[in-house]
Amino acid sequence: MARPIVHVVQHLVPGGLEVMVLELARAQARHHPVLVVSLEGERAAAEAHWPRLAREATRIVYLGKHPGIDPGVVWRLARLLRAERALAIHTHHIGPLLYAGMAARLCGGLRHVHTEHDAWHLQNAKRRRLAQLAMWIARPVLVADAPHVADAVVAALGGQRPLVVLNGVDVAHFAPGDRAAARAALGLPAAAQVIAIAARLERVKGVDVALRALAAVPNALLAIGGSGSERENLQALSKDLGLQERVVWLGHVDDTALLYQAADVVCLPSRAEGLPLALLEAQACGRSVVASLVGGVPGGIDPATGILVAPEDPDALALGLREALARGLHLPPCKAAEGPGSGNPRDFVMRTASLDSMEAAYTNLLLGASPWTPSSPTPPPP
Repeated sequence: MARPIVHVVQHLVPGGLEVMVLELARAQARHHPVLVVSLEGERAAAEAHWPRLAREATRIVYLGKHPGIDPGVVWRLARLLRAERALAIHTHHIGPLLYAGMAARLCGGLRHVHTEHDAWHLQNAKRRRLAQLAMWIARPVLVADAPHVADAVVAALGGQRPLVVLNGVDVAHFAPGDRAAARAALGLPAAAQVIAIAARLERVKGVDVALRALAAVPNALLAIGGSGSERENLQALSKDLGLQERVVWLGHVDDTALLYQAADVVCLPSRAEGLPLALLEAQACGRSVVASLVGGVPGGIDPATGILVAPEDPDALALGLREALARGLHLPPCKAAEGPGSGNPRDFVMRTASLDSMEAAYTNLLLGASPWTPSSPTPPPP
């Protein structure tokens, strides 16, 4: 029996990190056995909340971690890694790094790759100390999903600069489609100008900024695909702004390609980001994007068609949306995102951020076919 690559995540809820892991695991499974381990959660509840999980071909195991520190997870994970005869582990975010790093040491030091998917959490002193401790224990091959994340990791933790592997998307699935058919499938009006957002309804995603901007984008409809704790507050805000007739709350959209295909323009008004998959997916579907200039967004937006705006600025976002809706994909590049480009956002993604290129880079690291060596972070403070 071939030995599997094991991915470890904190939980499996709809989000960019979790989608990226499932997509990467699916691509790797074409060549190697793959197992995805969720520290938190139970299968029935996870699948009820996110139906995609029930359809995954990749094996998924839930460890049911208790809230707070749960040392038993280390032993359960170590037993699982031994039973599966794991070939290598790939951790995502700090919790999995700490628990799986200790479990891997108990198993004799498995090949370990760790990806940092954002940088903002390292601004917190407590999280920074925890990250230092986890890196020092696990000594993984360290990867960042965007150059700015690599810079932030070095600034916060010291040690060797991480290798950068850009997130990638399945360009066969995320592709231009029939706009009328996509709108019909989602119940959106055929003739409207549609601005789409695919995001968790949490403050960090800035959907409230987009609602305020919509007030200054006449006649456009905002279609929001996502769920989260801020939904009621955001719906109340749309009512206060008199926009309830121009906002469609789609809830969780299992196949976001449909949402992008239905849109005229896609909006990412986030307050903080790593390199968001939604940005790449929308462009792979041939849609221009108006996005906040935060995190790794500048490196993931097509310079010939994308528009970057200041975060937390509804007026700037409204201006960008009006320009994008007016020009389509056929007018000259916007000054807000200058640089070389083909004028087709799909071409940009095909060149820079495909699922195949991401899978090849990570698989080489996990199988030891790369010269990169484990990180040597600064020892944790006493």
